[in-house]
Amino acid sequence: MRLRQGDYAQETVFGDDPAAMAHTWASQGAGRIHLVDLDGAKEGRPVNVAAVKAILKAVSVPCQLGGGVRDESTIAAWVDSGIERVIVGTQALKDPAWFRKMAEKFPNKLILGLDAKDGRVATAGWLDVSTVDAATLADQFDDLPLAAVVYTDIAKDGMLEGPNLSATEALARRLKTPVIASGGVSSLDDLERLATLPIAGSIVGRALYDGRFQLSEALERAGDRTGTP
Repeated sequence: MRLRQGDYAQETVFGDDPAAMAHTWASQGAGRIHLVDLDGAKEGRPVNVAAVKAILKAVSVPCQLGGGVRDESTIAAWVDSGIERVIVGTQALKDPAWFRKMAEKFPNKLILGLDAKDGRVATAGWLDVSTVDAATLADQFDDLPLAAVVYTDIAKDGMLEGPNLSATEALARRLKTPVIASGGVSSLDDLERLATLPIAGSIVGRALYDGRFQLSEALERAGDRTGTP
């Protein structure tokens, strides 16, 4: 399922078998699959564990996952289960010292989930918006062995109105850590524009589910820097 602008009241369900959907994307050439435990993000703990494990059994491509990752045991459990990279957002804001420790303990296994609304960091499944500037938060973790920073403009997410190119580019040029763009991709032209930025990749969701273009077309236009949930 997908949300519009992070609003749980605006959810769209695209299928009731996540493992089968993941297998479909993998069979079409996805090199990595991006997973979000939306219930987990809201509850602050893993919720859709069985569904995620079913996905991991159904595909052989690397998977990255976020949502409800708030403690070391959850990180370790996901890594042990086969998740390649774990995304942490809320807890990085709430406890920066803990996040630094986790990044050093799990080198190149953690992604900073940087979800922004009007430039400010949003947490708890986007239900809470802080007063912390998103780029400033990313700065303080730029010396860590992170796999990446996933930058999502909540206003763009699920809206199919195009990504926030200027904010994404500014962040990518500011950080040494690789930046992955998320939110708003609606067309192959969007992917082509993103491919000109100094980013590591882009996450594509709703546009694929809505059939606006095929994954094969996205891969051709953006190369191997495109992911899909």
